[in-house]
Amino acid sequence: MKAFRLDELEAERAANNGAYLQFLRERNMSVGLYALDAGQPDPQSPHGQDEVYVVMSGRASVTVGMETTQVARGSVVYVPAGAAHKFHHITEDLRVLVVFSPPEG
Repeated sequence: MKAFRLDELEAERAANNGAYLQFLRERNMSVGLYALDAGQPDPQSPHGQDEVYVVMSGRASVTVGMETTQVARGSVVYVPAGAAHKFHHITEDLRVLVVFSPPEG
């Protein structure tokens, strides 16, 4: 078993001055914590893997392809491999768990 605490992951991510912290990588998936502060632009480009976003805190809009929806704590969004996607109109600091399958990179 591998177990993690969000507060510890957030502290590690912040200490490394990055928006993304990959904290688990296995044969068929990887998991990371993604952080965007209110008003910050999302620099993402399409990925070669399927993704699932689980919003842990914050509020924003997300656009995947031509569809847009509002997200907040508890929202889950699936993004197929290769799809253009961005978080935007971030009104509260956003913290998102990201699951990639297969693993990112």
